[in-house]
Order: sequence, then C-alpha cells, then structure tokens
Amino acid sequence: MMSRPILSFPGLVLSPSAEGTAAWLPETDALLSVNRIVDDVRRGAMAGLRRSAAGRAVAVLALEAAGRDPLAAFAETAGGAARLAMTGRRAVVLGLWPEDAAEPPKVVVVEGDLPVIADLAAAAVDPIAAGPFSAPGITVRAADADGLAAAAVHLMKRARLMPAAAVVDVTPDRAAALPLLWAEAADVLHHEHLLALSLQPVSRAHVPLADALETTVIAFRPSDGGIEHLALLIGEPEPGAPVLTRLHSECFTGDLLGSLRCDCGDQLRGAIKEIGERGAGILLYMAQEGRGIGLVNKLRAYTLQDAGFDTMEANEQLGFDDDERIYLPAAAMLRQLGFSQVRLMTNNPAKVEALARHGVAVVERVPHVFPSNDHNRSYLEAKRTKGGHLF
Repeated sequence: MMSRPILSFPGLVLSPSAEGTAAWLPETDALLSVNRIVDDVRRGAMAGLRRSAAGRAVAVLALEAAGRDPLAAFAETAGGAARLAMTGRRAVVLGLWPEDAAEPPKVVVVEGDLPVIADLAAAAVDPIAAGPFSAPGITVRAADADGLAAAAVHLMKRARLMPAAAVVDVTPDRAAALPLLWAEAADVLHHEHLLALSLQPVSRAHVPLADALETTVIAFRPSDGGIEHLALLIGEPEPGAPVLTRLHSECFTGDLLGSLRCDCGDQLRGAIKEIGERGAGILLYMAQEGRGIGLVNKLRAYTLQDAGFDTMEANEQLGFDDDERIYLPAAAMLRQLGFSQVRLMTNNPAKVEALARHGVAVVERVPHVFPSNDHNRSYLEAKRTKGGHLF
C-alpha cells in the first residue's frame, strides 16, 4: 500500500495540539474531493464517505436540502436502512439525549423504523422544533468522534446547513455501483485545517479608507478555489515587530447593514480607525459569518433569540457549538505576511489562546470595547458571562 503524501507549506507547522490535526496526513486531492461533495449535499444529492483503512463506507444525504420525505428513496437507492446522525446538542433540544447530561456527545446516531426516522428527520432540520420527541423502537447512541457519522455531520456544517444528516451503510460492491462522489471521512473532519494551510495570496490592491487612507487589501484563497479571507494592511507595519492586529469575523448584518443587534460594525470601523491613527497595523477580515455557522443559520439564531434564547444558546439550539470558528487561517495569513508577534485588539481570550496555539505570540491584548445600545445589551452580556469576553 502506498503511503499517504504529506502536504508541505513553507513556514507553517501544525502543533500536536492543533485540534488533533497533527496525526492526520491528507491526500493531495483531499480539498477537491471534499469541495465537490459539499456542493452535492447542498443541492440535495447523495454523497459518499469512506474510511478506507477500516473498509467502511456510507452514503450521506443532507436532510435540510433533500426536500420532503426523502428517506425512503434514499434508503432504496443506497441499498440499506437509513439512520440519522446529528450533533449531541441538537439531540438534547429534541429530547433524544438527557438535558442534564454533563456534556452531550459531539455526534449521536438515531436508529428506528423508517416512518419514525422520517418524522424525526423533519424535526431535526426545523430550526424552531424542540422536544421531547419519543416513539417506540428508537435507539440513540454516541458516535465515534472520528467515524463516518461524525464526518457526515461535519459535512453538513461545511455546507452551512443544519447539522443533521441521513446515512446508510454501503458495501464495497454497492459503493462501486453507486454514481456518487466520494471523500475520506478524515479529510472532511479536518477540512478547515487543510483549507487554512493551503491559503495563498491571490490579489492585492490599494484601497483608501475613510479612516485609513494608506490601506492595501490582500485576498487569500484556499487551493480548492473556495471562499477568500482578506487582510487589510494599514500603513507600513514593521516586519518582525509585534503588529497591532484585529481579527474580525465577517458580519453581513452588522458590517454592511448597520444592525444594532451586535457590536460588529462598531468593532470593524473602530479597529480601522484606531489602526489608522496609530500609523500601522493589520485587520484580518475572516469569512466566518455568525461565529462560523453561516449567514442563513445566523438569521435562524436571531429568530430563536427573539423567542428568548441568548446568542450562545441560540446557536446551541440549532445544534452548533456556541462558537464554531477556528483561528488557524488567521495564523497562516499572519505568518505569510511576515508577522509572528501581534498586539491583538480583542475582548475575547479564546482568540489570544488560539493564536498562541498556532504559533503566533500575542505580546499584548489591546481592549476593543464600544458602548452598548438597547438592542445589543443582552447580547454583550451573554458574551461576557458565558463567553468570557472582557468588557
């Protein structure tokens, strides 16, 4: 058997603590294969996941994208019994896992008769559905963290869909006959990390801003041709010296529309202004809308917030972690720009810890606080009390 090639990216090293990626060696076409099946599941088509070393495979269907009552046809086509895979957090919301458990599993698998599973599938991707859901014959178990069910759920997250999928075990003969695109489960589970390590600058332009005339915007694109992250290089930061830096996750509603539900627009414009006044620095504009759950799911979370949940509870009601972001892309961009030390403009200790874990030293945390308003006061309080933000 041929050994798996190691992808090398100059100047970038994964530490053993980098979210468990150090022991994972991707195939050279891993990004492309995952990218293709993400596209398939988003349009409601079946996709295939393999664990080649274990000789196992499943067909996967995105419940949100597959339309009404898709499971019978899916099971017949795939040639097996359909079961559901969803995050443990979503299982708690639906009453499938004990709410008083110390910490739900990352992913659970639900099995039962097809009519019952079909009803549950509809509830799993209904953003406002909640439990308790019960029916005779249902079994719910924790899934292996690196297994096929976990990869199927992570695939839904990569597709920015509700984190629930239908899966069917597929024999090798059946897998060869099915007209599916396939990807390795490990490549799906570590997709964001490979994307980060493949980022390369693809364009740059001088873009004078109202509060920072000397600004150069540099676009970084992953090798699968996916969504770009942006670096705003303001002034002329000194290479090798700690650079004033802001990591800003995109926020369509706050940054572009001026939404009062969050402080994102204030933070973005305030950071540009402060860096401009101090003379030099970097703002990384990261494509991580809604703390990593995507714009559609963020709008769903807003509806849940209107029903009484706070910003972090709303993400969890949908089945996501309260924060799905990773910061390896930011570290990779900084390293490519020539900076390994930063003075980080943030109220979020998690950003400080994550950059340090990925080899970028935070020599100073620069507070970045703006006045609240009647619409975002509870949002900021949840970030302070539950997220540990320092206001």
